[in-house]
Amino acid sequence: MDRKLKIGTLDKYIIKKFIGTYLFILVLIIGIIIIFDISEKIDDLIQKNASLKAIVFDYYGNMLPYYINLFSPLLVFISVIFFTSKMASNSEVVAILAGGISFNRFLYPYLLSAFCIALFSLILNLFFIPTANKVRLDFTEKYLKEKYYNSGRNIHFQLSPGTYVYMESFNSISNSASRFTLETIEGHNITSKLSAESAVWDSVRQGWKLYDYYIRKSEGNRETITKGAQIDTIISLSVKDLNRRDNIVESYTYSELNDLIKTQKLRGDMRVKFAQIEKHTRFAVPFSAFILTIMGVALSSKKRRGGIGLNLGIGLALSFTYILFLRFSQMFVHSGIMPPWLALWVPNLVFAAIALFLYRIAPK
Repeated sequence: MDRKLKIGTLDKYIIKKFIGTYLFILVLIIGIIIIFDISEKIDDLIQKNASLKAIVFDYYGNMLPYYINLFSPLLVFISVIFFTSKMASNSEVVAILAGGISFNRFLYPYLLSAFCIALFSLILNLFFIPTANKVRLDFTEKYLKEKYYNSGRNIHFQLSPGTYVYMESFNSISNSASRFTLETIEGHNITSKLSAESAVWDSVRQGWKLYDYYIRKSEGNRETITKGAQIDTIISLSVKDLNRRDNIVESYTYSELNDLIKTQKLRGDMRVKFAQIEKHTRFAVPFSAFILTIMGVALSSKKRRGGIGLNLGIGLALSFTYILFLRFSQMFVHSGIMPPWLALWVPNLVFAAIALFLYRIAPK
């Protein structure tokens, strides 16, 4: 290993400060969030007779990974700003740079720490948070939110190439649809059309019961029509697809997200954007640890008259701006201005440019 990259006493000191400050602020922020969350939801939890075990373990126990990851960019930036500003005010940074250590080498332990935090965040995103979110969202559905009610109208889906389903309306309480149509199209011709006045989901057979139906089939110049009072049909569309909340994608594993995106794209489901946003966010947020760390060091390594307070103020403003920008960029996806992968990485690209500028003007 290159001696310049070997972890020395100074590196251990900075890593200890970075990780220690990160964990301290993490416990502080999460504790405040939980206190406010309890005070807001306690009446609903008592009213719906939620058990203490379910509240502590099912809800708050599984909420911790979600909030740790959500506020990770904020915590990283504040941590770097806080202890680096303190080092600068005590003239430690000046002494380090004056001792012959380059600014790039000074950044090394910071980047090592950022790598550990980014890896931790990525592991949470890919393996732990989806499982935790499944339990948390189930608890929320049971105790904190009203049952999801889909009253959608004019629902169109492509089930497979050339096969389309249409519902004039769907009621999630009775799991029934009105004016149900299933069409098969080859080229520009409709080869089969199944229409029914109403359709009801059969949970036992995992299919649809159609009432007052007729089937029209075309084979060359020949056309046949069949009518009836009731018929069962099984298609690759269930009530789970129609009753899915938009935020349910938070509980999907990475492979499940990819499968859902593939299915929803095939069906022409506009809700595919929520799954795409979730997929790309899981990688964009961890990577931000490197960008915000460089920004934080470059911003706070210079001793200022305002001291730690000024640097913390600037750090809070920039970190909240990043989080808001990350949320705002999702609007670019829903409006169709940008593809999901680009929209979710735009905040990182913009802040990477800011970090590069601050790095160039940082005292070296």
